[in-house]
Amino acid sequence: MTIQQLNYVVALDIHRHFVKAAESCAVSQPTLTNQVKKLEDQINLTLFDRKTQPLKPTPMGEVFIAKARKILREIDQLKALVNEEQSQVKGKFKLGIIPSLSQYILPKFLHHFSKAYPNTHLEIKEWRSEQIMKGLDNGDLNVGLMVTPLYENTLREIPIFYEPFLLYAQEGHTLLKKEQIIADELKSKDLWLLEEGHCFRNQILNFCQFKKEKEQDKNIVFESASIETLKLMIQQTGGYTLIPELAYNQFIDQDKTKRFSTPEPVREVSLVVHKSFTKELLLTHLHESIQKNIPMSFRKKGRNIMVDWR
Repeated sequence: MTIQQLNYVVALDIHRHFVKAAESCAVSQPTLTNQVKKLEDQINLTLFDRKTQPLKPTPMGEVFIAKARKILREIDQLKALVNEEQSQVKGKFKLGIIPSLSQYILPKFLHHFSKAYPNTHLEIKEWRSEQIMKGLDNGDLNVGLMVTPLYENTLREIPIFYEPFLLYAQEGHTLLKKEQIIADELKSKDLWLLEEGHCFRNQILNFCQFKKEKEQDKNIVFESASIETLKLMIQQTGGYTLIPELAYNQFIDQDKTKRFSTPEPVREVSLVVHKSFTKELLLTHLHESIQKNIPMSFRKKGRNIMVDWR
């Protein structure tokens, strides 16, 4: 039994397809297939039911794969300890980031990070929060960049910044005539939301204390996976939404946004890792790179209202 064989088995569990698993491991499909079969022969155990489409682990295979994931994670930790001792952060790391953050924060810090740490390679996946948490638990991800708190016993959170919410509305909307916005003044009828599964959608509903209601007064009901698409729809059809401040474009959004009255609603953005994670230098470097490229006002929560999404 080899470490490489364990990697192949875990990859096959992730992709449930021999060709895709082989591609993810940068080997040929026959190589991966033969090594998995060789391992099964060595331990006298069938790990995958090949008669199903897609293939799936056998009951004992699931137990074996869970243990293999744990072993591979511990091997990564040993490698990390060596690198930490040498005061280096190098290698490939998998970072999961939520959609409502990715297009706004990645362009701000990735260039700085890659230039400062050329031996650190980030493989970035844009996933929803629940997917990221699952990925951190099963070892598919090393780090998450997402909204917290999560209230998960297996995960550790390192807060980076607190991002205010802004009201965004069609030009001429009555809400834009106010000096500042108060949550009690908002009505659910005109509200546009991200589709279900996005944590920012939940935060808006929680902050405004709206329940899930059917929009009977709209002849168009549209839920988007993109904040930018929502903004375009609002300018064409009316209504309003809430946006995180990083989504504010000072050149085109100035007459379409309003701040909330103090204390403002904010979302806490954190690096999240499994509690067994040991690459502290990586977290330090990511934290510093991100903080250097966001407004100073985001760095402290202050007296603002931190809005939960769970």
